Amino acid sequence: MTEGIARLAPLDLGVIAVYALGIIALGLWATKRKSTAQDFFLASRESRWPVIGLSLLASNISSTTLIGLAGAAYSVGISVYNYEWMAGVVLVIFCAFVLPAILRSQVYTMPEFLERRYDGFARSYFTGLTLFLNIVVDTAGTLYGGSMMFKLLFPDAPLTLIVAALALAAGTYTVAGGLRAVLYTETVQAIILLGSSMAIAFFAFAKAGGWDVVMNNIDPAKLSLIRPLDDPGVPWLGIVTGVSILGFYFWCTNQFMVQRVLSAKSLDHGRWGSLFAGLLKLPVLYFMVLPGSVAILLYPTLDRPDLVYPTLLFDLLPVGIVGLVVAGFLAAIMSASASTFNSAATLFTMDVVRRWKPDTDSRDLVFWGRISTLTFMALAILWAPQIGRFGSLFQYLQAILSYAVPPIAALFAGGLLWRRANARGARWTIIIGFLSGAALFVLNAVLGLISIHFLYVAAILLLISIATLIVASLTAPAPDSSKTEGIVWTPAIWHAESATLRALPFWQNYRTQSAGLLLLTAAIVWTFR
Repeated sequence: MTEGIARLAPLDLGVIAVYALGIIALGLWATKRKSTAQDFFLASRESRWPVIGLSLLASNISSTTLIGLAGAAYSVGISVYNYEWMAGVVLVIFCAFVLPAILRSQVYTMPEFLERRYDGFARSYFTGLTLFLNIVVDTAGTLYGGSMMFKLLFPDAPLTLIVAALALAAGTYTVAGGLRAVLYTETVQAIILLGSSMAIAFFAFAKAGGWDVVMNNIDPAKLSLIRPLDDPGVPWLGIVTGVSILGFYFWCTNQFMVQRVLSAKSLDHGRWGSLFAGLLKLPVLYFMVLPGSVAILLYPTLDRPDLVYPTLLFDLLPVGIVGLVVAGFLAAIMSASASTFNSAATLFTMDVVRRWKPDTDSRDLVFWGRISTLTFMALAILWAPQIGRFGSLFQYLQAILSYAVPPIAALFAGGLLWRRANARGARWTIIIGFLSGAALFVLNAVLGLISIHFLYVAAILLLISIATLIVASLTAPAPDSSKTEGIVWTPAIWHAESATLRALPFWQNYRTQSAGLLLLTAAIVWTFR
C-alpha cells in the first residue's frame, strides 16, 4: 500500500486537480440561470430522462458505496449486491404507483406529500427524520468514507480537515446553484464514476489471471447471491423482508433521491430516467462488487475490509489511471454530498421556513436554502469523524435505516394503496413505529439481549406499522376525498393509463421498459444464485 501511495505521480495529481476545479466551475456556471425557488430547488421542472438517470446513479454511488461494496464482497461475499439489483425492482414499483401521484401533487418535498395525504404531524415527523438521516447517515457517511482514502494520500492531514475540504468542494456550487448545478455536475460525475470503476475491475481481474481463474478459486459461497437463513451478510429471506423495505424507502420516499425525479419535465421523462437508473445499477456487480471478490485472491491478509477499495486502487493501477480513478472517487463524494446538501436545504426551506412564514417570497426562500446548506455542511463536518466508532460503514448505514424507516414505508404504501388510511392512523403509526424501533434498537443493538438480523428487524417494524395504520385508521372517519383524489391508486387509473400508452411506440412504453429491466435483473440473479 505504501508503494502505491508513493507513486502518486504529478500526472495523477494533475488529473485530480483538473477534475475538481472543472466540476466546481461547471456547477458555478450552471448558476447563471438561477432566479426562482422552483429553479433552485427543482431545476424549474425541466430535467430530461438521461440527466435524471445519471444523476440518480451518481447520488446513489457514494464513497461509502464504493468502499462498502468492495469490502463486503471481500468479507462476506457478493450477497451485498442484493441491495443493488433490488433497486431496479423497486424503481419499477415507483414508476407504476408512486411517481404519478407525486408529480400530480406538484409538491417540492416528500414530507409535503405526506401532509397532502394525512396531516401536518406526519409532515413534521418525516421532515425531522429525513434531515437527521441526511446528515448523520448519508452525508456524514459519504464524507467519512471519502476521508478514509484521502487520509492514505495525505497521512499527516487531520481527519476533520480532509472532511471539511471534501464538504466545501461539493457545497460551493450547491450553495450557489441549487439542484440545477447538482444535476449538471452529477451527469458528468456519473460517467467518470462508471469509467473509473471499470478501470479498477479490468486491472484487478487481469492481475488475478482472468475471469475463469477468479471464479474457480474463490469459495462458491462468496460468489452466491442467495444465501442461507443464518448468513451473517444477506440471508435469502432478508432480501424479501428487509432489502425490499429499505429499497422502497430509499428510492421511493427519500428526498435525497426523489428530488431528482420531481424535477422531471414530464411523467414520461421521470419514468424513463428512473428505469435508466435501475439499468445502470445492474453492472455494479461487475465493476464495484466483484473486484472485492478478486481481492480475496490478491490480498488475503488485509486488516480491514474497508481497505479493499483503496488497496486495489493504489496497488494495481498505472500512473495516470490512478488519477482518473481517484477523480472518480472524488466524483462519488461530491455528487452524493451535493445531493444531500441540496435535499436537506429543500426540506428545511419548504417544510420549515415556508410553513412558519407562508408569505416568504421566492428570493427569500433561495436565501434560506443557501443558509441551511451551509449549516448542514457544518453539522456533517462535525459528525463525520465520529463514524469510525461504528465499525463497517455499510453495516452502519443499513442498520440505522432498518430501525428508523419502516413506519415511513408503511405510511407511503398505505396512503397510496388504501383509501381508508387517515390522519389518526398516520399519527399512531409514527408513534408506535418510533417506540418499537427504539425498543428493538436498545434490546438488539445496544444491550444484546436479543439477536435479530437487522433485515428481519425492518420487516418486524413494517408489520407493526401496517397493523397500527389499519387499526387506528378504522377508529376514525374516512378521510375527505381531497386527501385521496389523484393520490390513491385504483384500477381505473391503470386502465386510463393503458389507453394513453397504446399511442406510444413500444420502446417508449415504461411498462415494456420495466419488463425488460426485470428480465435482465432476473438473469443476473439466476446466474449468481
